[in-house]
Amino acid sequence: MAAGGLVDSRFEGLVSGAPESLRVEVEGLEGVGSRIPREYTCDGPDRAPEVRVSGVPGGAAAVALVMYDPDAPLGTFIHWLAVARASGGSAVFPRDAVVEGLNDFGRLGYGGPCPPRGHGSHRYFFLALALDRDPGLPRGFRVDSLLNAARGHVLAWGYAMGTYSR
Repeated sequence: MAAGGLVDSRFEGLVSGAPESLRVEVEGLEGVGSRIPREYTCDGPDRAPEVRVSGVPGGAAAVALVMYDPDAPLGTFIHWLAVARASGGSAVFPRDAVVEGLNDFGRLGYGGPCPPRGHGSHRYFFLALALDRDPGLPRGFRVDSLLNAARGHVLAWGYAMGTYSR
């Protein structure tokens, strides 16, 4: 998919010019656009799914993960921010996360899909970025800090996308 498929221009601009070569697999998703299982949502235990990122280039120092909902009523909603050290061509979230940011629920780490009831199906993107340097972000960072630190340092990217409605 071309970067334009990421829906949010902030992310499209960030990955522009970098190859879409990372493979992103999310526990419970059967393919792009499949329904996210209840256990990973606010209607269930809201536990973080395992996200496996492979194909990380050798020159990468870190892998960043951003989970977001571009269909939220007030604009893109951030559900998860995490950064892991790049090691052996892969990263697994949340296991390998060395630092997590604040989501738009105001909590550290993962906050699962929880769209307004009756609002229809929302898309949830799991965007992975291989970075040529460690962004050096503190625990509790915000998405804008990650975007600023990653700009010009994305070696490769990839994504998975699931849907959920209530």
